[in-house]
Amino acid sequence: MDGLPPLVDHYSHGTVHGELGLGSFEAHLATAVGAQGPAPAGTSYFDTRTGLAIRRWCPPLLGLEPHCPPVRYLARRREVGAFHAGRLLLRGAGIGTFLLEAGAPSELTSAAELSAAAEAGAHEVVRLEPLAEQVADTSGSVDSFIGYTAEALYAAAQHATAFASGATYCEGRAPDGGEVRRAADRWLRGRRPGDRLAEPALVRHLLWSAVATGLPVQLHCPDPQPLAGFLRATAGLGSDLVLLPEVPHHRRAAQLAAVHPHVYADTGPHPEEALGQAPFGKLLFSSGARGLPELYVTGARFFLRAMERVVGEWTAEGLCAASDGRRITEMVGSGTARRVYRLRAGDPPDSC
Repeated sequence: MDGLPPLVDHYSHGTVHGELGLGSFEAHLATAVGAQGPAPAGTSYFDTRTGLAIRRWCPPLLGLEPHCPPVRYLARRREVGAFHAGRLLLRGAGIGTFLLEAGAPSELTSAAELSAAAEAGAHEVVRLEPLAEQVADTSGSVDSFIGYTAEALYAAAQHATAFASGATYCEGRAPDGGEVRRAADRWLRGRRPGDRLAEPALVRHLLWSAVATGLPVQLHCPDPQPLAGFLRATAGLGSDLVLLPEVPHHRRAAQLAAVHPHVYADTGPHPEEALGQAPFGKLLFSSGARGLPELYVTGARFFLRAMERVVGEWTAEGLCAASDGRRITEMVGSGTARRVYRLRAGDPPDSC
């Protein structure tokens, strides 16, 4: 669609540094399509919808014809150089603002690095579980862990755009102090440095603490239904919650967003399933990209073409005017995210 502002990608992870050969590129592509192990004999992970999309939309950004063979595309990528190719791809994606998940040490680009490469705004979303894990690695007691975790969360709130959690369940009340202490004691006694947080009471404690900061909180939930009690209980506390479900739960996430004024739902690159379930101002685009800059391009293109198909059908049926279709696409593609995450055009990236 012509005349649309750049997209706001409210959930991604950044891109890898350095050159990628065929094997390493395919490994990242396999992760993106949810596959494990090598592709079947005689095939490639380019033989997927995402692989086809890369071949369609990325070669022209590097000076090649669409649909060129993968070997030719990767050769051109190496010829241009990983750094310059990444810049060309990110700047051609049509995304004007990125929200990157941060927390655990990573080999991926930071918000500041992605901002420079894409010539766009980039902001940090702090994941709660890695924050607590890093504190636990240096805490000698339950008291120090609880105290230092609170300090780390407060410090993160001073620069983060939002928090994020992978909690798959959270009841409608915060755990009491005794429950938190017992959970911290169990976890610290049994863990080794680097172990992941797997104590449900501590995850719920972190989640309620994040809500208390007033920042938006992303909830990465395969199925959002087990969080329904938490969604009800947090109404009116001043923090917006954004559901990021997995397929096939986008419909349910949109329904929950429609019910609760402070709840929003991610559509991912494929908004068709969610559009009929919630007001358009409750839905947000994300690419979910990780590792390959190509995934930002394909995520944005999938989203815009899906929106064009849907609103095109509505316009052809007389359900809406063409101007309404553009306004709806802008709302889901960027407007809702700017409102929820309190973004302004030209905002500098968060300090990392």
